[in-house]
Amino acid sequence: MKRWLHRPEGSNWGDFGENDQIGRMNLVTPDKRRRAVAEAREGEVFLLGLPLDVPRTPLFGMRAPPRLQPTTMGPGGRPLYDWPLSEIAPGATDIVNDDQVQLTLQYTSQWDGLSHYGVCFDADGDGVAEHVFYNGYRMDRDFVLAADGGACRATALGIENMAQTCVQGRGVLVDVRQAGAPPHRRIGYAELRGAMDAQNAVVEEGDFLCLYTGFADILLRDTSIIDQPALDATPGLDGSDAELLDWIDRSGLVAICADNVMVERIEGIVHCSGTAHLPLHEHCLLKLGIHLGEFWWFGEIARALAERKRAHFLLTAPPLNLPGAVGSPATPIGTI
Repeated sequence: MKRWLHRPEGSNWGDFGENDQIGRMNLVTPDKRRRAVAEAREGEVFLLGLPLDVPRTPLFGMRAPPRLQPTTMGPGGRPLYDWPLSEIAPGATDIVNDDQVQLTLQYTSQWDGLSHYGVCFDADGDGVAEHVFYNGYRMDRDFVLAADGGACRATALGIENMAQTCVQGRGVLVDVRQAGAPPHRRIGYAELRGAMDAQNAVVEEGDFLCLYTGFADILLRDTSIIDQPALDATPGLDGSDAELLDWIDRSGLVAICADNVMVERIEGIVHCSGTAHLPLHEHCLLKLGIHLGEFWWFGEIARALAERKRAHFLLTAPPLNLPGAVGSPATPIGTI
């Protein structure tokens, strides 16, 4: 049975196949990867991900920093830390440490999977809106819910589908720290195009657009106390700008990776009158299958590229190959 009879206006559902689960990552072809590798001229590498415990103070109450602790063994829960193997192998000189972590998958530098965000939309034309995701996958058919008696998970569009593409291509870094008028600092197409032109940043089909807002610089600078006014003064994309959304579609970019909290700039919780509260998430994740990277860090690579008057680099950023997850931490690497 076909999953949908109607697709949202402006979406590409079905264009990559009825059962596609990776969206615009289909555009990262071997030729695109070879082009990306050519940007690694000096062989210098830059870590584009934050430590897993940053931000030091949670910005979302429902997401917690990682909790690292020793693995335990045996009835008494003996910690496997400073464990002499001689306890089970008399005379052995080996010492073993082993640990485990309780991890919120989207606490810090992360990928939003295509199963992370959906909307209410009448995809089968029966007059009732379903909870749907990219390419018409549905909450009631393609996810395991707590009410089903098991652990919640995505049986379609899980982050493992993105991981299997290996996520390697050409990154295009655009410094937008000065873009967007205060106080809201929303970046529409005009502001983004101005920054791109000034930096000779060209986005082509198969590219990863990377936005340097300065948000992560503040997170790394601050420790236990977050400078919220400074974070609020950093820019973000304006998901309400139709010209920007149209350009994202036409550009052929496969992902947008930003160092801020949601890529787009949202001013609090408002009444949406039947529209999406996160219009850029709707446009990218739901309609076009464009993955979003959040909480990345571009401080060092931005300086290195600016010194060379370049904007392009080789990006390698696979998520965890964790079946059923809707998002994943990322440890992205930029090579110039």
